[in-house]
Amino acid sequence: MLEAQEGTGPVPLLDLDGALGLLRRARRICVVGASPDPGRPSHGVMRYLMHHGYECVPVNPAAREVLGRRTHRTVEEAVRETGPFDIIDVFRRPEHAAGIARAAVATDSGALWLQLGVVDWLAARIAHEGHLAVVMDRCTAMDHRRLREKRQARPGTKPVLSG
Repeated sequence: MLEAQEGTGPVPLLDLDGALGLLRRARRICVVGASPDPGRPSHGVMRYLMHHGYECVPVNPAAREVLGRRTHRTVEEAVRETGPFDIIDVFRRPEHAAGIARAAVATDSGALWLQLGVVDWLAARIAHEGHLAVVMDRCTAMDHRRLREKRQARPGTKPVLSG
């Protein structure tokens, strides 16, 4: 984990500024491991992102819907049925991350984002070699809040997305 936080691992990761730039440009996010349980972090993050104007599509083969959105069994199915994603946001244990990274590369997604506590250098390497930006051990909602704070601190700037 320390390597991911310090950016000293075997694969280049986006730093805070890179992650903020990614969030600034992104519009569609695939939330892998999205949960219908309001007590789960994936539920709260997806709700937050949707509130701030992102189009979120949940992937969870064990659920029918999350936050009123129909879930999909896989990233590939979600892309086939709804279109490509700017970010694949992963809320799964690290042992599942490499397979998700392969799906992200296969579907020409823009970036692989492994959430807080999800550190997998194999997944990062797969995504990087597939020409995807890689964020690891960071939270999309927390970084989006930082992006909003930066925007609000600069006079004369427009708010980020809606909300």
